[in-house]
Amino acid sequence: MREIHKITLRNLQLSDYWELKHSMMEAYGDIEEAYWKEHHIDKLLDIFPEGQIAILADDKIVGSALSIIVDYDKFGDRHTYKQITDNYNFGTHDPKGDVLYGIDVFVHPEYRGLRLGRRLYDARKEICENLNLKSIIIGGRLPNYHKVAEDLTPKEYIQKVKTKELYDPVLSFQLANDFYIKRILKGYLKGDHESLEYAALMEWPNIYYEEHEPLINAPKPVVRLGLVQWQMRHFKDLEELYEQMEFFVDAVSDYGSDFMLFPELFNAPLMASYNHLTEAEAMRKLAEFTEPLSKKLLEFAVSYNVNIISGSMPLWKENEGLYNVGFLCRRDGTMEVYEKIHITPNEIFYWGMIGGDEIKVFDTDAGKIGVAICYDVEFPEMTRIMAEQGLQILFVPFLTDTQNGYTRVRHCAKARAIENECYVAIAGCVGNLPKVNNMDIQFAQSAVFTPADFAFPTNGVKAEATPNTEMTLIVDIDLDLLKELHSKGSVTNLKDRRKDLYELKLKAKKGKNETKV
Repeated sequence: MREIHKITLRNLQLSDYWELKHSMMEAYGDIEEAYWKEHHIDKLLDIFPEGQIAILADDKIVGSALSIIVDYDKFGDRHTYKQITDNYNFGTHDPKGDVLYGIDVFVHPEYRGLRLGRRLYDARKEICENLNLKSIIIGGRLPNYHKVAEDLTPKEYIQKVKTKELYDPVLSFQLANDFYIKRILKGYLKGDHESLEYAALMEWPNIYYEEHEPLINAPKPVVRLGLVQWQMRHFKDLEELYEQMEFFVDAVSDYGSDFMLFPELFNAPLMASYNHLTEAEAMRKLAEFTEPLSKKLLEFAVSYNVNIISGSMPLWKENEGLYNVGFLCRRDGTMEVYEKIHITPNEIFYWGMIGGDEIKVFDTDAGKIGVAICYDVEFPEMTRIMAEQGLQILFVPFLTDTQNGYTRVRHCAKARAIENECYVAIAGCVGNLPKVNNMDIQFAQSAVFTPADFAFPTNGVKAEATPNTEMTLIVDIDLDLLKELHSKGSVTNLKDRRKDLYELKLKAKKGKNETKV
């Protein structure tokens, strides 16, 4: 390895050709005429100059990465190097294509060990992202395969390289650069005797790829959450409750929040008028307010331009029973219902509630969200199903009377954020509520939790409210950090599940077949 004083990464120029040729001949010494002719480089610089990268050591060309853009559907996963390059004429380059295809990358042997190849690949990835292409695809040579070909099939060889039992200078490097293997190609590069003309078709997906770039209503990378830590207090009627609700909607909206979260059963003070009834009867009376409440929340969502997660409230379904439900009131005027799936023993004993049977993720103008009402967050399977559906933000409206109940919700919510690589926002009720049976005391500390990795707070807590104090919590979260985490995290919980050993299934409703999630 030579002593180097300066490394430069830049786009290739035609005047670099003779140094480029010399470095290529050194890098591919065992392959006949393993260098591009000057007219090849001239053509690449003419059709796609930004895709041709050079790396210099003390102003000398010592490596390069060459690429074209292709409409990948025209070729698919079974092609040869000759086909993808149009017999080295590059007529396959399509500026309107969707994939950056790597046609060459090399480093002069005297300059290896300096991670110059990684710099070239990082530059390629940057081009892919900046041009909004789906991915980088390459046909990776297997230069060490000929050494073991008598004992191993290409599939066995690749597996041993993946498990680091064997080393291959190309394949090992590509795997270390976050490429994954799509398939094995036979007869890929004619004359590649080292690889016996086999290649590993590999892909690096661009996690920032957007199929369309709308001029308005584009997806927001940074989303603002407004959580309401709601003080239980008596209201003389429904209008007085509306006034208190609107106060918080107005405040959260003034800060430009994209979402607003109310707690579970925040409307329970309305039961005070029915305290002479049994707990079950009073809860059914409370259910009579659910329809007008949901309509009012939808009205607030539209007029204050904020998506409202309504916490929860009782809903009586004729011939079915009493459910604990909430409403996603979108600011575009649409509304969807979510249900509490897991009912606590207390809810069953005092109120006779029953659990819902639908688990789903909702599309919004600020990301994919799910809702787990209080006890639901203590069941990891439910949120994992949501994660399979693309969950980015989990909202947890809760109602806990004591600190030990709150602790269960808090710790389980933090676990869900880590294992499902998502944000989790929790909001609860605080204070006391006399004259309402079974709703006497409340304890809460609302918060937003994150995965635990370098891009996030070290303790996994983005922000938290003052315990047992009525207030709002306004928090910004970055959804792009989740994309980075999914593919480049210190650990990748979602990707590393042993699906060869276990799987999670969601059973369809009665009368339908079981559906795998």
